[in-house]
Amino acid sequence: MNRRSFIKNSSVLGVASMLPLTSFSLNDRPKFKMGYQLFSIRDQMAKDPKSTLEYLKGLGYEDFEIYGFDAEKGSYYGYASQAFKELLDQLGLTVSSGHYNFSPYLDQSDAELAQFVDRCIEGAHTLNSKYITLPWIAPEQRTIDSYKILAGKMNAIGEQVTKAGLGFAYHNHGYEFEDQNGENGFDILVNETDPALVKLQMDMYWVVRSSKYTPQELIRKQPKRYTMWHIKDMDKLSRDYTELGNGSIDYEAILPDPKESGLEFYYIEQGGNYSENSLKSAASNAQYFRRRLQRYL
Repeated sequence: MNRRSFIKNSSVLGVASMLPLTSFSLNDRPKFKMGYQLFSIRDQMAKDPKSTLEYLKGLGYEDFEIYGFDAEKGSYYGYASQAFKELLDQLGLTVSSGHYNFSPYLDQSDAELAQFVDRCIEGAHTLNSKYITLPWIAPEQRTIDSYKILAGKMNAIGEQVTKAGLGFAYHNHGYEFEDQNGENGFDILVNETDPALVKLQMDMYWVVRSSKYTPQELIRKQPKRYTMWHIKDMDKLSRDYTELGNGSIDYEAILPDPKESGLEFYYIEQGGNYSENSLKSAASNAQYFRRRLQRYL
């Protein structure tokens, strides 16, 4: 399917054409590329990665965070790593981070985990990414004892990744903030990992939904460590994901200081609950971000 048919069939051409030009002057350009977490549009990436990336580029997205690395094949979205990098280069796009599925390997031997990390490093190097990110742990891995074990494994992963010239980061959800007899996983993972080896990717939706702290307060506790952000909104009724500007999170009020955070990359994200479909949501998110939030970044 070519790009023209792709956009026509998705009925989003009208939405895309309404996107405003950036309000920044040449002397006040955004400091960061507008990023998108590709999980937000996973249905289209599964069907036609090339046309999907072309479409996202047309909305103003320049940088991405990938998901779904196939460690056995060394591939992304059905493309061998090098072929996917060539596609990105052809489109003038970058992938600065990736969500890699560490969870199954956390219960395996140290040697098996290290082998998986080596595959991730190889893939990230091929894409010229800067970060390898641990995005999720299984429900059975969310006990206090497991968090303490995980902290040690994350230090080891971080050391391995750092030696390879890359950065390693942990992405929070909401379960880390759950109280377990006066303790919680987030405090353990943050306090028992080495800041030089393990950076943090703050998902602001989950912080607002599940933490007793604001994003600013968390960053003040660990300045310069939150090198990446996820920006997504929360439905006013269901508290599920929603398009930026449709929900209850006032980002103009809660966005932290990028310098204090140590911010290098941010990714707009909407993991589901689309008002119509993932394509229109990507357009709506870009439109709102460029109009209301990009001035801060």
